[in-house]
Amino acid sequence: QVQLVESGGGLVQAGGSLRLSCTASGRTYSNNAMGWFRQAPGKEREFVATISRSGGSTFYADSVKGRFTIARDNAKNTVTLQMNSLKPEDTAVYYCAAKYGPTSISYYSYAYWGQGTQVTVSS
Repeated sequence: QVQLVESGGGLVQAGGSLRLSCTASGRTYSNNAMGWFRQAPGKEREFVATISRSGGSTFYADSVKGRFTIARDNAKNTVTLQMNSLKPEDTAVYYCAAKYGPTSISYYSYAYWGQGTQVTVSS
């Protein structure tokens, strides 16, 4: 079992930055690939970024590439999402997720989810 708790959401103006954190508990955290997803009102949950177990491999959605950075610290059981140059269309609830095996962009393959943290970007 892996439990995930996100933090760091909030309200920011367009062009600003936020850093989301996800703290994991459970024995197998270091064996999990991690991902960030987001869901805006009235829309389906969409992939944002994923990182491999070692942290050596990352992949991003085209919409955030070059603006967002995912990283992990296995010693601290944390994964972060640094979000720069934020746009109003980045407004959503952001979810941290964990899965066994390799990275994936499909939310169906993630077994564990946090409760989500709201990010609102004003224009």
